[in-house]
Amino acid sequence: MSFQVDKNEKYTLITLKSEKLDTTVAPSLKSELVVLNADGVKYLIIDMSEVRYCDSSGLSSILIANRLCKNANGAFVLTGLQEPVKKLIAISQLDTILNIATSQKASIEILFAELAKNMDT
Repeated sequence: MSFQVDKNEKYTLITLKSEKLDTTVAPSLKSELVVLNADGVKYLIIDMSEVRYCDSSGLSSILIANRLCKNANGAFVLTGLQEPVKKLIAISQLDTILNIATSQKASIEILFAELAKNMDT
């Protein structure tokens, strides 16, 4: 498996276990995201600490995660971006629409802030 899924009470953490998020990994990740969404997961973190390369299919899976969480009135956070992936996301201008955190701890804080905000509405 090229990623690991850890479900917590309030959120789910997906840790990518591959140096590449490309056409070999992205389809199974997309499938997992759809299954998690169907199971009611609305708050999601994807940790990309091990990923050094991402292509368009990888970006697509990230955008799917973001859209599924948004549509479910939840939140999505990306963390652990290495420099080449960070540059790709900046060039694609996805850094303007994605929640990006520097650590898992920061990601959890962002999710809990969103969770609190969504409880108020």
